[in-house]
Amino acid sequence: METTILETKTASRRTQGLLALFDMQTTFLARALEGISEKDTHNRLNTKANHMAWLAGSLVQQRYLMCSETNPGLKQAGYELFKDNKGIQDDAKYPTVAEYLKDWEKVSPLAREALVTIDDKKLDSDFEMGPMKMSYFDLISFTIYREASIIGQLALWRRLLGYPALKYD
Repeated sequence: METTILETKTASRRTQGLLALFDMQTTFLARALEGISEKDTHNRLNTKANHMAWLAGSLVQQRYLMCSETNPGLKQAGYELFKDNKGIQDDAKYPTVAEYLKDWEKVSPLAREALVTIDDKKLDSDFEMGPMKMSYFDLISFTIYREASIIGQLALWRRLLGYPALKYD
């Protein structure tokens, strides 16, 4: 599977580089989860670390949040497990890899469109979540950074659980 970066002109020059990262990361989730058994997605190796099922669901939830203003009401299969930034729940049964990938394929084009069309005025406006306040540009930058971080954690879990390394090409 080849990494595809689509050439697209964004409404703001500031989001052009973020879009390239977004496109790469869109292909990496499926690769990170490829071949992982459902049992292993919940394996924490006797630690308190977030398991692969939570990491994948958190990533999917984040993409849904990216397009929540342009597509209100859209929710992933595991929405109740992730709403309001819920952390991992020890006894919860998280969605399957197939469910996550189905949601990822559904939401990614919508989140990409939101990233392509956001303009400088909106990027400079304030986003508020509880006591936290930042610009939309800062929020999107952090979101793209967090996607890479989660994919890296999934790649590490692959190796810790005895699976082949994540393939980036």
